[in-house]
Amino acid sequence: MWHYLMDMDGVLVHEEHLIPGADEFVAELRASETPFLVLTNNSIYTPRDLRARLQRTGLDIPETSIWTSALATAKFLDSQRPNGSAFVIGEAGLTTALHEIGYVLTDRDPDYVVLGETRTYSFTAITKAIRLVEEGAKFIATNPDATGPSREGSLPATGAVAALIERATGREPYYVGKPNPLMMRSALRALGSHSENALMIGDRMDTDVRSGLEAGLSTILVLSGIFTAEHAEMYPYRPTRVLKSIAELVGHSQDPFGDWSG
Repeated sequence: MWHYLMDMDGVLVHEEHLIPGADEFVAELRASETPFLVLTNNSIYTPRDLRARLQRTGLDIPETSIWTSALATAKFLDSQRPNGSAFVIGEAGLTTALHEIGYVLTDRDPDYVVLGETRTYSFTAITKAIRLVEEGAKFIATNPDATGPSREGSLPATGAVAALIERATGREPYYVGKPNPLMMRSALRALGSHSENALMIGDRMDTDVRSGLEAGLSTILVLSGIFTAEHAEMYPYRPTRVLKSIAELVGHSQDPFGDWSG
């Protein structure tokens, strides 16, 4: 049986709208008890928040089937320095994940500065982060995404603000989220799966397909997000399969690489 890792935006939903067929595919996975996780580099929301957001689009996905870069970051820090401390720039998705592993959030001599997404980046908080990194705090960022979407256009995201802190301190952050295969491996562990029988479905070559490939997974690129087939040809690596959307997998979840397409 295949185990599925799936990106959220561009694969299941586009902003606040369901991608046609995504609900049928998820229902098929749940009916056959096929293990799956929905992944997102966004660290703003908790799995509970994301479950509610997905329910509004018509997708019924349990909290336990949602894996975020905030959760992956918390798992990484717990493995590196259990019961440590961190100065955090981010929202509830990140602070909740760190609290749940026993981390103390503080601005006084923290072990780490942890940077995630927020819609209200504070110059005061960024300045504090710079000074703490200068004083020896290790610099961690949830993901390298430079921008995020909004109805008005692009917003600066974790990668852009991390670049500011890096330029000011000369200290490069360690990024936990995609395309770091660490996020894939932590998701596989959470799923109780192995790379040999797992696959990653995503809409981006540079994050989803790359991280899946580097973690040893089979990969499917769907063209329902921002990448086209022409974009995919520009990269020196290829996905295992390219599909128009996840709807093509409905009825084929147990044989995703069969000769049924076309």
